[in-house]
Amino acid sequence: MGKMKSYGGGRLAVDVPSGWRLEAGESVAVNGVCLTYISAKGRSALFDLSPETRSRTALRLLGPGATLNLERALKLGARLGGHFVTGHIDGVVKLLSADKKSNSVELEFEAGPGAVMVEKGSVALDGVSLTVFAVTPRSFRTAVIPHTWANTSLKNLKPGSAVNIEYDILGKYARAGGAVPPRALRAAGDPALLSALKKNGFF
Repeated sequence: MGKMKSYGGGRLAVDVPSGWRLEAGESVAVNGVCLTYISAKGRSALFDLSPETRSRTALRLLGPGATLNLERALKLGARLGGHFVTGHIDGVVKLLSADKKSNSVELEFEAGPGAVMVEKGSVALDGVSLTVFAVTPRSFRTAVIPHTWANTSLKNLKPGSAVNIEYDILGKYARAGGAVPPRALRAAGDPALLSALKKNGFF
């Protein structure tokens, strides 16, 4: 994790971990948003944000001192955990509720326009890869285990907080190709999606 140092005029400054040695042009996910590292200013890494990125993400809603989830790009050949996350944000959704359940915290979010989700599918929230359940046309839920809770900014969310959301890239391509109608992707259970992915050569 890191801290937002400043944000204005299309430029974001972020205090990154001291051990990081970034190179100009390198991609870094900042709260799930894929940004290009420009240069350093002290301990801060500088990133330029396009108007599209500023308008589509929740970074514009944060201020200096905000905790940010940071992740460097995956190296080719490295072990892949979670699911494919590109850093290309689909939009912003709000937290509806947070409930402690046994050893986890269950978070309920609104389902944004054009949501592409299936029961037990994947979603990235502020860059955190999570499994969704209780998917409805209006909302979905996800459970956050203690390790994830302690090591991400999700623990700072309150009802009404906005987060960046990235839907599963495989589901988006399947829907864009007309393989699966939107209502099937939103249904509880994913047989239609799995069938479409197999038919179109995803696996």
